[in-house]
Amino acid sequence: MNSLTSHCQFELPAWVGLLLQDWQEPLRTTSQRMELAVALSAENIRQQTGGPFGAIVVNEETSQLVSVGVNLVTTVGLSMAHAEIVALSLAQSSTGEWDLSCSGPMQLVTSCEPCAMCFGAVPWSGVKSLICGARKSDAEVAGFDEGDKPGDWVKLLQRRNIVVQCSVLRAEAAAILAQYGDSGGTIYNVGSGEAPDQQ
Repeated sequence: MNSLTSHCQFELPAWVGLLLQDWQEPLRTTSQRMELAVALSAENIRQQTGGPFGAIVVNEETSQLVSVGVNLVTTVGLSMAHAEIVALSLAQSSTGEWDLSCSGPMQLVTSCEPCAMCFGAVPWSGVKSLICGARKSDAEVAGFDEGDKPGDWVKLLQRRNIVVQCSVLRAEAAAILAQYGDSGGTIYNVGSGEAPDQQ
């Protein structure tokens, strides 16, 4: 047992706190919320702290920011450290609830629609709504493998009473993905042969 790792962890880059200092709350509109998610994705590229994805969790009743997340796959060496997973994990840690619905109606806002893994995490998180910017095809054009997700994934979430809205500020969010792909950013698909960046 001594040779086995007994824990893993991640934390947001230091620049996130600085970025949030200039962001006005409450985040009352869908556009305001997506603007923050996209800003996080863009800054994550600029700071070279991970992939081109950002996400936030907002309390829908109060419009207050509960948590934020950026993609940390390459910096922490965890394939599951997608922006949505990071944001949801930090929201659950902040509220002390694995079921976010216990802390009020929560909304997940993500700069790109969830990949197969993050899609699976949405209903288990307890969020009541999901807002997406860029689409799966935008991420795939940039080179990312988004996994096998049901074609009717929106309806499947709606069947669980999760409200879904897609393509909010899609052009702005997709532009960040394209910028990352064009700049030669690490595309961390399994079997790509690319080693994680050591930042």
